[in-house]
Parts: sequence; C-alpha cells; structure tokens
Amino acid sequence: MLTLHHLNDSRSQRILWLLEELGAPYEMKFYQRDAKTRLSPPELEAIHPLGKSPVISDGDLKIAESGAIVDYLIRTYGNGEMMPKAGTQQYETYNEWLHYAEGSAMLPLMLNLYVSRLKEAGGPLHPRIDSEIANHLGYADGALEGKEFFVGQSLTGADIQMSFVGEMADVFNRLGPFSNLRAWLARMHARPAFQRSVEKGGAYRFAK
Repeated sequence: MLTLHHLNDSRSQRILWLLEELGAPYEMKFYQRDAKTRLSPPELEAIHPLGKSPVISDGDLKIAESGAIVDYLIRTYGNGEMMPKAGTQQYETYNEWLHYAEGSAMLPLMLNLYVSRLKEAGGPLHPRIDSEIANHLGYADGALEGKEFFVGQSLTGADIQMSFVGEMADVFNRLGPFSNLRAWLARMHARPAFQRSVEKGGAYRFAK
C-alpha cells in the first residue's frame, strides 16, 4: 500500500493534494508538530534519518524530498497525465519548475523566516533577503502571465510543487504586487482535490 507520512503544516500537504488529484489509493500516517517548538516529532526519525516530511513508502520503496515524490507519483500513478510528454520542450520546462521550487525559490523565504527570529540582529540581512524574494516572486509571476497553470493547459506537478512557494510568500504578505501569482494560488486552493486534502490532513495554516 502506498503510504504518505504526513506532518501537519508542512510540505507534505502538497503531496496529499497530489494524491487526491491522482485518485490513487493510499493510506496516511499522521505526525504532529510540537506545539511550542513547531518541530516534527521524533517518531519521524524512525521513518527517515532526517526526521522530515514528506516521506512516502510504496512497497519496499521509500522516497523523501517533495520534488522526487511528485515525480514518482505522477510517473507511477498518473496514467500519462499531470506531466508533459518526455522529450518535449514543455517537459523540460516542467522539470525545471520541479527543481526550481526548492532549489531556488524557497531559499530566500526560509531565510526570511529564520532571520526574522533574530529580531534587530537580523536587520542588516533583510534588504538582500527582500530583494531576492521579490526577484523570485517576480519571476514566477511573469511565468504565469496570461496562463492558468505553470506548464501547459492543465494542472501538472509543476503547480503542485510551486504551491508551497506561493503559500509561504502569502503567509509573509509578499504576494501583493504579484497579481498573477495571487490569482493562481487562489485557483489552486479552490480545486476540489485541494479542499479534500485539507479535510483529510487537518487544518493547514498556509491556506488562508
């Protein structure tokens, strides 16, 4: 049985959303963040040495990292949908978004989160962080100009993977100038499969 090890308020929400979009049979094991530290529970370390989520297991196979999970699930359970045909230009664009979300876009957002905890001591770093956030959100916003999805005419793994970027930016109130990105995120959150994922996964603080 395909199993998602799901941590509340984490990147695993987009994997739960993807599973609902795919209609694949799965089971879910819940893990709850510590209410004070917001850290994942030690039980997750028994699933993966990093103690992070998402992690999926499928038979003897175990996969961590959101991009790798999205790629595997769509190739294995997507019946040829939710990704462009391999070898096409659209596929290469799709693959770039899968890597870009965590490889580039999330870095300044996470730096903003951690540096903000330094309060005044982090002040000198904020101009550069703010500049990088605006740079990446502007890039994503431009890619959505006149488009409903990041790649092609229907939902793909690129939209799933980029959703957490949009959500984090929204939490930090950074989406104001980026109307394409704001509208895209609203469309994603309005999808029935996303709504089901929140119902099954529990309250999700990154979906306003």
